[in-house]
Amino acid sequence: MSNLDFLSISLENYLKIYLEFGKRLKNEVKIFGVNYFLKDENGNFLNEKTDKKVWYKWIKKRVHNEVRAIKIPTGYIPYYEDLKILFKEILNKDYSFDDYHKQFCLRVNQNLAKIEIIMKFYEKEKVLQEVFQILKEQKERLLKAQNKFGDYILPEKFLLI
Repeated sequence: MSNLDFLSISLENYLKIYLEFGKRLKNEVKIFGVNYFLKDENGNFLNEKTDKKVWYKWIKKRVHNEVRAIKIPTGYIPYYEDLKILFKEILNKDYSFDDYHKQFCLRVNQNLAKIEIIMKFYEKEKVLQEVFQILKEQKERLLKAQNKFGDYILPEKFLLI
């Protein structure tokens, strides 16, 4: 949604182009969403700026199938063991299991709220029904996980599914 001010075509056409492009690909593209701006209960960032080096290295390794990932309702996240190694190799820094939990805990209610905001916004625009279907499917996956594990789900819970 941060791109909206920069679109030179309608939102409907913009999304249509991306959906059609994805359908024509022979190999599935690995897309990564990262959040450098997570804060703790005191308002402190959970990451340092230099941590980006680790996320980028993990992404590169993932693209080349050198690391595994945990499937969650919103995509894929790293295994703790891989990040622990990368933090040591790249930054000579210890990466705690507690930090991993804070950064990769699935916050179900926040994700559901984000989907609702996006859907309400898209309802005002002329957007393909396929977009709403994708959002609906993600919402259903989140609700199913919430029903099974609660509002805050630690990564290792998804290994049980």
